Amino acid sequence: MMEAVSFEARIEKAKEILSKLNTQNLNLKEGLNLYKEGMQELQEAQSLLEKAKLEYQELKSIPTQSEVKQ
Repeated sequence: MMEAVSFEARIEKAKEILSKLNTQNLNLKEGLNLYKEGMQELQEAQSLLEKAKLEYQELKSIPTQSEVKQ
């Protein structure tokens, strides 16, 4: 089973790919492959961010003890 990759790790990987795209002489195929990999990392990071946002909203909607007593 694969270990889940964190949001921060995905962003860091995307930054590394961007750096490679900006600094290395790449042929078209290498550049496209790096671009695709970077986009996948960003899409996965976006998905993790959306999941965290939903979880936060769910937790925020749970009444606290003081709200329940009222």
